[in-house]
Amino acid sequence: MAQKVKCSHILVEKQSQALQLLEEIKKGKKFGTVAREISTCPSGKKDGDLGYFTKGMMVKEFEDVAFNLEIGEISAPVKTQFGYHIIKRLG
Repeated sequence: MAQKVKCSHILVEKQSQALQLLEEIKKGKKFGTVAREISTCPSGKKDGDLGYFTKGMMVKEFEDVAFNLEIGEISAPVKTQFGYHIIKRLG
């Protein structure tokens, strides 16, 4: 398993909104564009880019998914204390 991963994410309050955004991305809308326009996380300004991180740097629910994605893969919505994340593994 990877020691560190690079991910982008989109953070929203409601699961229904996360599911709708995921559908838009699957239909061809760019992940970074959605992150810039919609994400409530400050990383949205950078297309949702969180950079590289290791285990223990993010909340467990987020990490568990991020470290199991393939490069380029996009997750289903992940619930954490912050809201619902759509995670894309970049590296």
